[in-house]
Amino acid sequence: MSLSTNKDLPIGVFDSGIGGLTVLRALQHALPHENFLYLGDTARLPYGTKSPQTVKDYALNANEILVATGVKALVVACNTATAVALDALQEKFQPLPVLGVIAPGAIASLEIASEGPIVVLATESTAKWHAYRDILSSLAPERTVIEWPCQLLVALAEEGWCEGPLVEEIISKLLSPLFAYLGNTKPACILLGCTHFPVLKSAMQHVVGTIPVIDPAHTLAAQVITLLSSQNLLRAGTKQETQFMATDGIERFARVAQTFLGYAISSEDVELVTVIPKITTAKKANTA
Repeated sequence: MSLSTNKDLPIGVFDSGIGGLTVLRALQHALPHENFLYLGDTARLPYGTKSPQTVKDYALNANEILVATGVKALVVACNTATAVALDALQEKFQPLPVLGVIAPGAIASLEIASEGPIVVLATESTAKWHAYRDILSSLAPERTVIEWPCQLLVALAEEGWCEGPLVEEIISKLLSPLFAYLGNTKPACILLGCTHFPVLKSAMQHVVGTIPVIDPAHTLAAQVITLLSSQNLLRAGTKQETQFMATDGIERFARVAQTFLGYAISSEDVELVTVIPKITTAKKANTA
């Protein structure tokens, strides 16, 4: 595969579902002249319950659609896929640039807070794989990293319950054991380690007060700008176009999308695409 020099090609954005639309939104704001092609693998979500090999297979399979359609860069807007499959995606599609969401989040947290524990709010699967802890430990071995699972927040976000007293009460109850564990130690920052969580950022900030709440998407967007600029791939056009694709449930995708994008789309704006899962033939053990 050769690196495209076509500046008008879109930036491909991939997620296992709809949470990655918060990343797309940040990219749209940061790169107003760029075109985007978003793919949500809604037929096979959630990725977090799958084995690492299955996540790699699904991610490679789905991103082949984006690459075949034509993109000049890939953004993996899924924490699970970034944690498990980023290396495989970079190797498969090189020299096409492929960026994930985890490293930018780690970098942002270190830039905003020079000392003190970093709290990563994530899904159970992301916390289980310690993706943020591992990269933060490599960048700043002396820092304490606490990965705190908040799976319930995913459901709140998808139902559009993003603000108000009830939402803040739920967030407070989810974080109360964390603050009890920390005692008198104040977190340096709270890093949103799930792409669903930025829609709850305002409510979360009300709950945690002056503790900085970090959305990695903004640092990721800055990295995309730097990358495209270095390769002379920044688009000069004035009209931004975004295409949406999903592998199942385009009506629900369109309905829920407004919460994450900040504007409405219809099911007619979403193309239904088919993924062909990798079939692995198991070998029977030789019992002779």
